[in-house]
Amino acid sequence: MSSVPSDELYPIAVLIDELKHDDVSLRMAAIERLSTIALALGPERTRSELIPFLEESLDDEDEVLTVLAEQLGSFVPFVGGNQYAHVLLPPLESFAGVEEPLVRDKAVESLNNIANEMTASQVEEYFLPLAKNLTTADWFTSKVSVTGLYASVYQKVSSQSKAGLRQLFGQLVYDDAPMVRRAAATHLTGLISHIDAETVVTDIVPFFLYLAQDDQDSVRLLTIDVLIAVSRLLGPELVREHLLEQLKKLFVDKSWRVRYMVADRFEQLAVAVAAGDESVLKTHFVPAIVRLLKDSEAEVRTVIAKQIPGFCQLVGRETVLEEILPCIEELVNDSSQHVRAALATKISGLAPILGKDLTIKYLLPMFLQMLKDEFPEVRLNIICKLELVNNVIGIDLLSQSLLPAITQLAQDKQWRVRLAIIEYIPLLASQLGMEFFDTQLRDLCMAWLHDNVYSIRDAATENLKNLTKVFGVAWAKTTIIPKVIEAGSNPNYLYRMTSCVAATTLAPVVTIDVIKDDLLPFLNNLVADPIPNIRFSVARSYETVQKLLLEKAAEGEIDSDAMDASTDEDAKARELRIAEANEIIRDVIVPNLEKLKEDEDVDVRFFANKSLQAIG
Repeated sequence: MSSVPSDELYPIAVLIDELKHDDVSLRMAAIERLSTIALALGPERTRSELIPFLEESLDDEDEVLTVLAEQLGSFVPFVGGNQYAHVLLPPLESFAGVEEPLVRDKAVESLNNIANEMTASQVEEYFLPLAKNLTTADWFTSKVSVTGLYASVYQKVSSQSKAGLRQLFGQLVYDDAPMVRRAAATHLTGLISHIDAETVVTDIVPFFLYLAQDDQDSVRLLTIDVLIAVSRLLGPELVREHLLEQLKKLFVDKSWRVRYMVADRFEQLAVAVAAGDESVLKTHFVPAIVRLLKDSEAEVRTVIAKQIPGFCQLVGRETVLEEILPCIEELVNDSSQHVRAALATKISGLAPILGKDLTIKYLLPMFLQMLKDEFPEVRLNIICKLELVNNVIGIDLLSQSLLPAITQLAQDKQWRVRLAIIEYIPLLASQLGMEFFDTQLRDLCMAWLHDNVYSIRDAATENLKNLTKVFGVAWAKTTIIPKVIEAGSNPNYLYRMTSCVAATTLAPVVTIDVIKDDLLPFLNNLVADPIPNIRFSVARSYETVQKLLLEKAAEGEIDSDAMDASTDEDAKARELRIAEANEIIRDVIVPNLEKLKEDEDVDVRFFANKSLQAIG
């Protein structure tokens, strides 16, 4: 390792003084400079002086110890490489036993980092005694910490040592302190990934069964992930032999928190435990999901509602219709708005499973009912997921069934619902077609430009841009641009402001001729508007328009009805177009900006100057 320049050396005496200083910030600053100090001292002095000193200075504020524990995790290079990594273990072992959880977490993280850099012989010689010390400590904090160390060292040690580690871990599983058993349940999943199936059956399954029957629900709920990990490792036969009975007990656990965790992991459990065995799904999982869908706790019903489409894909359509769909119909009318909102996010996922006819028969009535729900989030979640239904039943039927509800929601008092409708309109328009859109939805889209919520007006301008991409420039020129220009003369200044923004937003997706003939004259008329906000909006718009004029001229963009846009044009024609664009900028845009530059309002002057600078 290279040494630091002499002017960067930091005397350890000064460090000691700062570490003992009453000011916590000074002590933390000293800790954060540890790597520089260690580099200055060199590996030998770092091992012999700095690390022992730090080990003796453990009585400090938690925030200082947290930083120190984190720093030591990357300290292996500073003590001379991985052959000396073990010298970092003693202080971290002490940190792993302190009261503050954050300090312990950082210590465990650093210990795992160091274990990864140690050789197998080093782990056997130095790390295993540390793990044993922490496991057999008197105080629960050390035991809680050590549960997070087993997985990282297990794969590095001999078979004999692995057996010893499993035995030590068992002491934590059977510990009297609930905090320790919780930690053991949490980290048992990571340990399982390094153990073969036979050993899991003999050693780990008993751990799971013991924890799954713990008198503390905070322990039992953590065993759900253990069950999933074990089931993925074992075959279906072993799962049914050793785990299925306990799983059935977890399905009906007296604690709603355990049932909540079962519901949250329900699809994963079904995949891991049943492994595609339809008889197991029908016999055990279908009755379980029915019970959970009818659970007395709203929190459980909320989370199981989100599992419905994923689980229904695992069972036959007939089972869904006979067993699960009646429960879903009840959830549509659930007393909890959160349950209904959760269902609304997922119910559309049933459409591909049921197919067109059954979706029309069963799901569409539910959609219509939920679109009328008094809770805005329910309506919002249904709207956002309609594309799945559209892919199954087709836009014609969907629009006939849902268009009245969508039209009503477009005027919903909750602006987020209106916003969701706006975002859905371009997709709806592309599938409904131009004629249907113009007769049914065009006026609605224009009305959004005058909404009293800014976010709606802003989204409405983007909506017009997206609709132009769908229906083309010719449609925009005859259908929406005249409406935008007309609103520019409205007495209400917000209408004029939104029209200015809409014109600027449309400019990138229309042709250069539309900009010259329609949008630019419209902006010019607003230069003398009595409202300063509109005048500085025009100033900002000019910057965008002049860039677009030059870009479109250089690209050779012309009206599609005059010539195909892809037709090659010679350099002279391109030069003429660019010259014409420059002429418009020079003779129209710049004079108007010069006028705005002298405006009485400071913001108008600022944006006019900014646009002029951009034009150059």
